[in-house]
Amino acid sequence: MRLIRTCWLLLLIMLSGSTTLFAQESAGLDMSPVRSIVFSKSLTELDQKCVSCHQDEHPGVVADWKKSRHSHVGVGCNDCHAANKGDVDAQLHAEEGLSNVYITPLVSPDTCGRCHAQEQDEFNHSGHFRAYRQIIPKNSLHALVKFHEGRDNPELGNAPDETGCMQCHGTEIKLMADGKPDPSTWPNSGMGNIYPDGATGNCGACHTRHRFSLAEARKPAACASCHMGPDHPDIEVFENSKHGQIYATEGHEWTWDSPADGWEPGDYRAPTCATCHMSGIGKLGSTHNITERLYWNLWDERSDKRNSTDVMSPLLGDGDRGRKLMMQVCSSCHGESHTKGFFAQGDKAVMLYNVEYYDPAKKMLEDLRAKGLLKENPWTDEFQITFYHLWHHEGRRARHGAMMAGPDYAHWHGFFELQQDMYKLEALYEKRIKNGAIED
Repeated sequence: MRLIRTCWLLLLIMLSGSTTLFAQESAGLDMSPVRSIVFSKSLTELDQKCVSCHQDEHPGVVADWKKSRHSHVGVGCNDCHAANKGDVDAQLHAEEGLSNVYITPLVSPDTCGRCHAQEQDEFNHSGHFRAYRQIIPKNSLHALVKFHEGRDNPELGNAPDETGCMQCHGTEIKLMADGKPDPSTWPNSGMGNIYPDGATGNCGACHTRHRFSLAEARKPAACASCHMGPDHPDIEVFENSKHGQIYATEGHEWTWDSPADGWEPGDYRAPTCATCHMSGIGKLGSTHNITERLYWNLWDERSDKRNSTDVMSPLLGDGDRGRKLMMQVCSSCHGESHTKGFFAQGDKAVMLYNVEYYDPAKKMLEDLRAKGLLKENPWTDEFQITFYHLWHHEGRRARHGAMMAGPDYAHWHGFFELQQDMYKLEALYEKRIKNGAIED
């Protein structure tokens, strides 16, 4: 294995806190705790051929790789893309001058995990792990996308999923008879992809290939392509916050390329998504478990405190511990009274949503369902559409805005629209109960 051959040349362990680069599994040495390794650059003859050819065929790929940390320490194309002949996704490379060389375009998280074992394990215990798996059993969601949005078109009906849902959530990547990825499932940038080898995740969703930049993953834009829009406008909330205001004003001047566990206030003046949810700060180490520092579930129909060890549970996490960890993050820039006051305000908003909006709306919905006063097609039923918007759109915006310091989303895009939803639901409920029928 080329990694083993090159690693013994020169191992200089740096106390810089950067991401683990190599793990010598076959030698029985677990190198995942090592935070930085530097050794002489050496590419195999095969890797040199790859670079030489792809520099002409796909110059953007090679340019990104040349600027990456992987390039600087001699990690070449075949360390990630090599495949064995018997692998389900193996493709025989047909280029002249190459014989019996098998490759795959699908770089599984298990491939990344050979060197980044700790990061993969943390991801596997986080909410990101279930990004696709959690929607597998949701028949109502599949019906919405394929039947209603796709108009049940036998050839084209899955387009809303392929160009929408799976680009963030991911999917189970299927293969065609020749081992190439099925275009109905790949390419995609989904966080929760299930690869043919069974591994789950997509490191390139945040550290885009082939640069795999730590600085890129620290910037809000890395999260924004998924965490945005009417149902979870996290990037918009961030931009509405004072944190986002400072970032917009001077973020281009900040230091983004400090090593992991070494990126601290001073490198930046305000937190980004990564700062609060992932980065090492103060006495906290960095983590790829984005659930670890959370108290509430803010995306489900009703918000409850996290209290589960089941990675498939919406309540994954330890809410009390999560709050303590997040308060440690805040304490790097804010005093204790400021931090406690912020969470007291946010918690009050979340509980208001639960008690005065979701709970009574859900009770009306169940009452109408028991009396047969809901339409079979929920997307033609004004009551069911409004209920969906109440929790999935306005309710999420109010909760996220409150807990992420975005006042316009907590109020105008949140509670203001929530009260309109409630008045509409109450009027529809009273009319159906009084008449014993669904309005025309």
